[in-house]
Amino acid sequence: MLHNQLFNKRENKDIRQMKNRGYSIKDLEVLSGVKAHTIRIWEKRYELLVPERTDTNIRYYSDDDLRRMLNVAMLVRHGYKISKVAKWDEERINQTVLELSKKKASESDFTDRLILSMVNFDNRSFYNLATEIIDSLGIENAVAKVFFEFFVRVGTYWQVGSVFPAQEHYVTNILRQKLIAEIDKLGVSGEKNATILFFLPENELHEMSLLFYSYLAQKMGYNVIYLGQFVPWDDLIKIQKKVNVDYVFTAFINSISKTELENYLESLKELYSKQKVFITGWQLQLHQPRLPRNVKVVKDYHEFKRFLR
Repeated sequence: MLHNQLFNKRENKDIRQMKNRGYSIKDLEVLSGVKAHTIRIWEKRYELLVPERTDTNIRYYSDDDLRRMLNVAMLVRHGYKISKVAKWDEERINQTVLELSKKKASESDFTDRLILSMVNFDNRSFYNLATEIIDSLGIENAVAKVFFEFFVRVGTYWQVGSVFPAQEHYVTNILRQKLIAEIDKLGVSGEKNATILFFLPENELHEMSLLFYSYLAQKMGYNVIYLGQFVPWDDLIKIQKKVNVDYVFTAFINSISKTELENYLESLKELYSKQKVFITGWQLQLHQPRLPRNVKVVKDYHEFKRFLR
């Protein structure tokens, strides 16, 4: 019993040390996509990284180690031999990554570079890269093929503790600004003479998908009423009485039970009984809820555009 207590105290101390000083090998595995076993081999065989160790000999890694690992992982995925890359200094590794990024600007490469800028809180690089991605792919493909995939990966990292909330908020705000700027360029036409109400339920703060779908609707000539995050149910009731809408769109990303979700959808059907209600979000994939007759799940932006034509 006493032995277990002492072991747990040492283990907790190790965790505190790693959190205060750097990253665990599991963090490097999750962020780089390289298995921990492979990282250890690269350390032993090529001296790629030289980690610090806790009092009980557990590895932990610095920001510089993480940057090196992310860059090397990217190069190896593109066919460079680890035995050669491991001998390069940081300047050559960084330069090769930059050259590769210019030549092979795939969606996966863009996502890797976004992750690296986020981890480093490199505001200029992240902002400029987001601009480059939009200019290269167009806003629709940039969001659907890169930014959404980026947030999926960030969500995974957050769950395992490799990314902390401030990092997610920081990059979300930059990409949110980009989307709002694109929406502003469209102006307000409402040429289709139809109105779509966009909102997120109470306790729902993840706004990127809602902004993107509102952009698509506005681009297609719909009149968009955008309420944004955390809309109380009482406000929806008041709006329903004052504003005539043809469609309603909402999303469910934050954790919610299947029962709560189905009850909310049923209430939404009653409130907007004459409108088509579009819904999207991870919780729908997770729970596969029973859908009221006027509620439609939107699987991707191509499907949404087909609905609106």
